[in-house]
Order: sequence, then C-alpha cells, then structure tokens
Amino acid sequence: MALYTYSFSEKKRDLTDVLSTVIKDEPRFISNFKRVEDASQQKHEWLEDQIAGRALTASDVTSMVVTASPLDVAKLKVGTLVVVKDDSALFQVTAVNSSTTFTVLLVATNGSSITTPATDDILNIVSSPMVEGSANGDGEESYHLSDSDYNCTQIFRKDIILTGSALAINILGNVDNQINRQTAFALGETARDLNRVALFGRRIQAASGTIGEIGGLYYYGTSGSSLGIDAAGIALDSFMVNDAAQNILSEGGEPSQILCSPGQARVLSNEFRDKLQIVRSDDKRGAYVAVVVNEINGRAMTIMADPDVPDTDAWVMDAAGFGLSNLKGRSLSDEDATPKGFDGIKRMALGELTLEFKNARQRLCRIHGLQSSAAALAAIQAA
Repeated sequence: MALYTYSFSEKKRDLTDVLSTVIKDEPRFISNFKRVEDASQQKHEWLEDQIAGRALTASDVTSMVVTASPLDVAKLKVGTLVVVKDDSALFQVTAVNSSTTFTVLLVATNGSSITTPATDDILNIVSSPMVEGSANGDGEESYHLSDSDYNCTQIFRKDIILTGSALAINILGNVDNQINRQTAFALGETARDLNRVALFGRRIQAASGTIGEIGGLYYYGTSGSSLGIDAAGIALDSFMVNDAAQNILSEGGEPSQILCSPGQARVLSNEFRDKLQIVRSDDKRGAYVAVVVNEINGRAMTIMADPDVPDTDAWVMDAAGFGLSNLKGRSLSDEDATPKGFDGIKRMALGELTLEFKNARQRLCRIHGLQSSAAALAAIQAA
C-alpha cells in the first residue's frame, strides 16, 4: 500500500494537450510543429506534397527545340505559355517531343527584343489555356503523391518524484498541486529536449538492441540535393535571405520563416530596423520575432531567433511541411509509478512520437558559413 495518496493516484492522465500548449508557448523552433495524424508504426511514412515550381530550366536550345529535365518537361502541355525569367516575350509550347524536349513558338514580343530562349534560361510558366468543352485528361495534372519519406519514433520519459520530506513541508500546497507543478516542469524540459531533437536529431529506426531516434532539421535539410547557400564568411543580410527564398519559390515552396540565432536576428534586424513589425500573437511566438516583407513575392516572413541554432547558420523555410505525430496509443501520459514502501510519490511521464518534414528538399534552404554575429555586430557598431 502506498504511503501517500492523492486524488488521481490510480489514474493515467493524457498529457498531449498540455504538451501541445507548452510547445506552442516555447520560444523555439519546435513551436512550428502542429499536431498531425497519429503514427501507426515506429517507421512513420508520409506522402510528399506535389509542390513543383512553376518554372523550368533550359539545358539546351536548338532551333526553338528546348531540352530540359524530365521533371520539368512533365509540367508542360501543348499550348502552355512561358516567358523567360526577367523578360516579357511570350512563348507557347507547340509540341512535347519527348520526356526531355519540347518545341516553342514566339507568340507575343510584348516589347521585348528576344526571339528565342537561350541555354540555361529559366522559363516561368504563365498558364495552360483550355479549349471550350475540355475533356478528362486535358487539364494540368496535379497529384498528391510525388514521393514519400519517413521518420522514426522516439520515446521520451520523465520521472516525477516528490519525497516524503517535500510533501511534509507543504509549501506548494496540497499533494495534487505539487504533482501538477512538477509535471509542468517535466513537460517544459521535454519541450526543450524535443526542440533540440527537432534541430539536430538523427533518424534511427528501432530494432532489437537499437533505440529509435527522430531525425531533425539538419538531418533532412542537409542531405542529398538539399537547397543551400554558402555565405563564405559574410555577414547575414537581406540578399542572402532573398536568394534562399527564391530557391524555395523556384521549387514550389512558400518561404514563410527565417530561423537563426538571437545574434544573427540582431544582425538582420539592423538592416530592417526601419521596416520591422514586432509580433506577439497566438500563432507567432519567439525569443525574438519580427515580420519582414519578402522581396521575391511580397509576402511576409517571420524571423524567429532560437538560441539552439548554430550562430553561423540561418534557415529560410516553408513551415507548412512540419508536423508532430504521436505513435498511436503512445501519446504522452503520466501514471503512478511509486514502488511499495517508497518514502514519497513517483509518477512516470512517458510518450512516443515523431516529427514530419514534408518536402524538405523543396521547403528548406540553409545559409551556412556566416560571419559570427559578434563580429558582424561589432562591425555595425564601429560603422
């Protein structure tokens, strides 16, 4: 028999909503992750969204026949209108010759002197006009399934202990209040742990003798053909941010956030100091949060400063692909774990979850090799 009793001593409490509130209020990267459908297994797979950019790159042009990658050519239909980036001349696709070539025709000069695309030109898709009475198969095709990816679940556990002496002192009120207070502390620690996992975690699938681990931002944002910009030791500025935003837009994403260290946030805010709008609302939180206008598409991007982000890195991101998924039946909960005869109370908070990074190669762009914020701020102060 337990030495101490309290109102929920025999109850298991679901802490999912409490953790969600704590995460939302944490001024950290993890606050971007919204709850999504529960995972059904420890290897949690998801379908990537089809967010292909409305542009393509011409690798070769010969007599109005354009060569491009199969992924780019798949965006086109006969009749599709395109323009060369930074020019007004309008071209129309007259034939899709193969999976890698198509033919264009100049249909409107629009005040331009260009009569044909050139090798390495970026062609922006204007539209694909449809005839009256179009039939199935005539429209531009858009699939949800373009690819799939996965992450692995990780177990988080916090043991909440109140000794008999602490209970006897009774400074914090009755037993229920003391347990709730210690549980809140434990959930705060879990949220901060989860934030660092969301940044630096490695993806490992649980197996016999192997502990499952969650892959994080650096795992997904730096692997394979990920987007990136080498700052080469230069201070963070709007040019780099807009270059990164343009990279994401060209891949079909919508850049909505700049993630960096507090020092780099100060560096960037110095440039935008006459344009910043400080935001404190239920959906935008941070140790330092500001909204700036993205010069590429005119939309707002939130600057979020997270002390855990390396000082020489910054990320421009489309946060729409982030999600937090609990393993089904294993969402964070706490229950009594007091051993017989223990002088006090023990409760165990335990849960298993994972994180989603949908379309990481299209929605994440890392700016690396930045000048340290201390050096950049010193130069600003000296100037």
